[in-house]
Order: sequence, then C-alpha cells, then structure tokens
Amino acid sequence: MKGPVLTETTLSLIAAIPMPVLVIGQDERIRATNPALDLILGRDLTGKHHITALRQPGVIDAIARVRGSGGAASVRFVSRDRDKDTPYLVHITAASNDIVLCLEDQSAAEDVGKMRRDFVANVSHELRTPLTALLGFIETLGGAARDDATARARFLGIMAHEAERMTRLVDDLLSLSRVEEDERVRPRELVDLCGLLASVIKGLEPQAAAADVTVRLDLARDVMRVPGDAGQLTQVFANLIENGIKYGGSGKELVITLHEPTNHLRLRGQGVQISVTDKGDGIASHHIARLTERFYRVDTHRSREVGGTGLGLAIVKHIVNRHRGHLLIESELGQGTRVSIFLPVESLS
Repeated sequence: MKGPVLTETTLSLIAAIPMPVLVIGQDERIRATNPALDLILGRDLTGKHHITALRQPGVIDAIARVRGSGGAASVRFVSRDRDKDTPYLVHITAASNDIVLCLEDQSAAEDVGKMRRDFVANVSHELRTPLTALLGFIETLGGAARDDATARARFLGIMAHEAERMTRLVDDLLSLSRVEEDERVRPRELVDLCGLLASVIKGLEPQAAAADVTVRLDLARDVMRVPGDAGQLTQVFANLIENGIKYGGSGKELVITLHEPTNHLRLRGQGVQISVTDKGDGIASHHIARLTERFYRVDTHRSREVGGTGLGLAIVKHIVNRHRGHLLIESELGQGTRVSIFLPVESLS
C-alpha cells in the first residue's frame, strides 16, 4: 500500500536537511531522498525497493524491526566508493506510516579514535624500549656483573641515559597536554622577542659548543613586542634552536633572524617573522608535511641518539596555533632547513 503523495513543502524540507535522508513508504519502496543522500547512494532512487539501494543486511534488518515494533534504532552503514569507505551511523525512525533514515557521518569520530589508539601505541612503544633496557641491565647487575666494576659503571651510565630519555618523554607528554588544554585561550601579555631569543640562545650555549655549532642572532631592531605567553614562546624557540644545533652539522653556523614587522598573508595582517636557519643535510620534501605529527621522525635512530622524543614540533605547532600564528618549514636536501614562525603584532585592545 502506498502512502499519500508527499507535498512539495515536505519534499523541500527534506531537501533542505544537511544530513543524508531517505524516506521509505508502507510498500517498502523509497518515497523521497535529499541531495546529500543522492551523493552517497546515487540519484533516481524514488520508487525503488529500499533493499536495492541499501543492500547491507544490518540496515535492512533494523528497518524491519522498526517497521514491526515502531520506535527507533541506530545501526552502522558503510558507503563504499573507489577512493575510500565512509562510515555512517544510520538513525532509523518510524514516522506515521513511513520509515525515515538519517545518516550521520562518523569519519571524524573514527579518525579521532584511531589517532587516540595510535597515540597510546606510540607512547607504549617509546616507553617499552628504555624500560626493557633498564630491566635487562638491572638483572645483569644483580647476577653476572655483580662484581664487575667496569661493566657496572658502563651499565649504570646506559641506565642513566635511558632514564633521562623516559623523563624527557614524560615531560613532553605533560607539556603537550597543557598546551592543548590552553590552545583556545589567546595570550594577552606583551613579550619582547629580542630579549627572549637572546635568553634562549644563552641557555643553549653549552650544547652549541659541544656540537661545534656557531649560533648567530640577527635582529631587525633592539626591542620587538608581541602578544604572547613568554614561557611557551621560550619553549618554541628553545625547541627549534636545539633542533638546529643537533641536526645543523658540526662546524657550521645556525642563524636566528628576527625580521621587521610587515603585512603577512598567512596572518591576514601585521606580523613578525622569526626564522631559524641551519646548513645541515636538509629534509626530503615528502617528510615536511608530516614533521609536526606526534612521534613522526625523519631518521628514527638518529633522533633517539640525540635525545629526541618525536613530540617537539607537535608542541611547537600547538603553541603557535594558540598565538594565532603560523609555522612554515622549508628545506632542501644538501641545502639545510629553515623553520619560520609568524606571529601577529596587533596591539592588545
């Protein structure tokens, strides 16, 4: 039995709904769809049996249950096309003599879930390696190397290194958590970038000397104030300059440049650019877009050897976002790398 013909007003309302919608009549044939649904299942479905359009047993069974008992149900539906599968949560509701299906895209939610699982797996992996080493050395020191002073000294040194590595990882995880928590709150204090950069470089002098890297600060002016969080901006530039020291190459120069304020398209207004430029090996272009991902490393072994946790640039990205700024990484193999931070300089009004 067919229901009454849907009015133009009803069809217009269905078409205006942004979610994909499909209406099934008493005769189990499709009475109406909207453009969002057409993009998923195709056009010209009106009049066809709903089984030919939906095809997935879980959805068809749920429709039958709702038709038999009334009420509502929700079930997973996967739309398959040539490029990818898109998951939907189908909300099925009895409406008078019809059945109404609304499809809610679950892609973002499932991506977040995958990111969370990947993050936990990465943290577990990063902690397991040093923990395994520590447990192995403790067992050795309690047994075969108990009375071997030379082995004991060497093992204790390695254990200290692994413990420091875990401490850095935990510190970076806590830092990342704090930065993400504050990301929506814009800093309101004025920070002098010139003094801040000079202070960061001073604190990293021992590392620069040990790596035989000359650090040069090139300032456009003596004082440059921007709205910001001094502690977080210190963390940003310490990370970038430390990376330049680690990967810039022994005997080479690392240049930190603070440019004059100018209009930047990336900021849609007045901003200042701070660049950290090294003359190291450079980074292949296919790596650059992923450098700010958590735990992503261009050279995993080398990064761990120099004490990297794989979280530094992820923290930098979140801090820069909080300051409504922009991060740009430019590199060419054999030519070095330049990392630039663009920060707005508008007044605090």
